[in-house]
Amino acid sequence: MNDEMNLTELSFSVSGRVARTPEEVYEAVADPAQLSRYFTTGGAQGRLESGTKVAWDFADFPGAFPVTVVEADAPRRIVVEWDGKASARENGATRVTFEFEPIDDGSRTLVTITESSWLPTPEGATAAFGNCEGWTMMLTALKVWVEHGINVREGFYR
Repeated sequence: MNDEMNLTELSFSVSGRVARTPEEVYEAVADPAQLSRYFTTGGAQGRLESGTKVAWDFADFPGAFPVTVVEADAPRRIVVEWDGKASARENGATRVTFEFEPIDDGSRTLVTITESSWLPTPEGATAAFGNCEGWTMMLTALKVWVEHGINVREGFYR
């Protein structure tokens, strides 16, 4: 049988388990001081709170990226939007959702990051794959930071 699919956008999800409570892991993402220690290698400005606009800067991609916080529901979920090359949305942004699910009686957290809104084109796929790599690195860096206090990104990109 040959069913035609109408693919309107690309999205991906990456997940990892962190040996800390959802509250601790959520705070490591929402707090700009912590985020700057393991992910935004050029610094983060502003706490991730619903309705705010913050800035993330990366040493490997210099220049601050504006980030709009759509939703912040501690300690369960954060939703942000930022400009995305080849975005399928009218506003030119992609949407990133961080979900923090308690596991092992709340002693550990399953973190899932989903980014959506990429055009189903070669340019959109290239951009989505690049960001998928970035969010996978972010999860790795988050885990090592909150469990061991080590910044694995330091010197990684330059």
